[in-house]
Amino acid sequence: MEFQSQSFIPVAFGGDINTYSVARAFYEAYRVKTRVYGKFPTGPSYNSKITVYTDNTKMDQPDVMLPILKDLAAKHKTKKILAIGCGDSYVATLSQLKDQLPENVIAPYIDFSLMDSLQQKERFYELCDKHGIDHPATVIFRKGMDPAMELPFKFPIILKPSNGIAYWEHPFDTQEKVYTIRNREELAKVSGEIFDAGYEDSLILQDMIPGNDEYMRVLTCYSNHRGHVKMMCLGHVLLEEHTPHGKGNHAVIITEIKSELYDRVKALLEDLSYVGFSNFDIKYDRRDGKYKFFEINTRQGRSNFYVTGSGINIARLLVEEYILDHPLEFTTPKEEHLWLTVPKGVAKKYIFEEENVRKLHALLQKKKYVNPIFLKGDNGLNRMLRMWKNHFAQYKNFKTYYS
Repeated sequence: MEFQSQSFIPVAFGGDINTYSVARAFYEAYRVKTRVYGKFPTGPSYNSKITVYTDNTKMDQPDVMLPILKDLAAKHKTKKILAIGCGDSYVATLSQLKDQLPENVIAPYIDFSLMDSLQQKERFYELCDKHGIDHPATVIFRKGMDPAMELPFKFPIILKPSNGIAYWEHPFDTQEKVYTIRNREELAKVSGEIFDAGYEDSLILQDMIPGNDEYMRVLTCYSNHRGHVKMMCLGHVLLEEHTPHGKGNHAVIITEIKSELYDRVKALLEDLSYVGFSNFDIKYDRRDGKYKFFEINTRQGRSNFYVTGSGINIARLLVEEYILDHPLEFTTPKEEHLWLTVPKGVAKKYIFEEENVRKLHALLQKKKYVNPIFLKGDNGLNRMLRMWKNHFAQYKNFKTYYS
């Protein structure tokens, strides 16, 4: 593989497909290696030829992250260090550390007070109401409230934590990312397990929007340092993962060319003077023909390579603005492109809508698709054995958990 010296060093904090997608974007655009700092010696960035990987179980803690960035900055005084968070806890820590970072370290994030507020889902829904952005009917459920309370929607319902960072800091055996709750007894049981594990924040109870994964959308945006939105890319999610810890993670996405959603989301972000990447989970509600927003992630999503694959390399956005000081023009995708992290056979078996099946087959036939994990040349034996094992395990995962 070919590498070149650049005036910057990309640094990604995290360990999952998000970090590898970021590293691949930087490699494809600039032939540069990305320093990746994760919690465990695993994942697609570990043992990759396009990364330098370091693990520490407390990697998202300020007293671990700050010395790493200071050391890098001191060793590379003539270069800029681009610090990129690839998970909620990492971006939160980078935001907290912004004012303590060396001069040549760039952390393109909003202030922590705003970030912390947006990561609380109930705050996000208040902003949606202000800007006319639809979201599912929602009830805030706090510790001590009666599970037998009257709800404005019928079971089954969706239950999820308002504060995802705090939620995963209190693990328990039956923990899931999102729950489908079928009755009041199950609501009492699940909420009790969550609060008993030590989680103290609120839970979100929501109307369950009908429809399978093919009704989902994902919207990724980029706002410059002045708070102006410069990139928007909507993806039509055709399939998600269904394992307990992976539930809701995207598995197949086709880029959509234009969207009626852009104007309202742009207004929300610019009203907040938001800076950096943002990522929205959305579902189309066939009952009223509206797109309902679930949450905002204050970072690029784990499926961010669907943006790069569509022709908008996310690394270029950062380098053009923060390294080269070039003004960015507003951009959106120009053509459809397929992103997938499961075998083609899984995608073909579990995508059902006729129009979506047609698009899937057409893009596969035209070779307008990408699985971000498998980059030509990044084929070290240890890494490839792990990646292929995880890849083909998806057949069993979907057979076991898809319903």
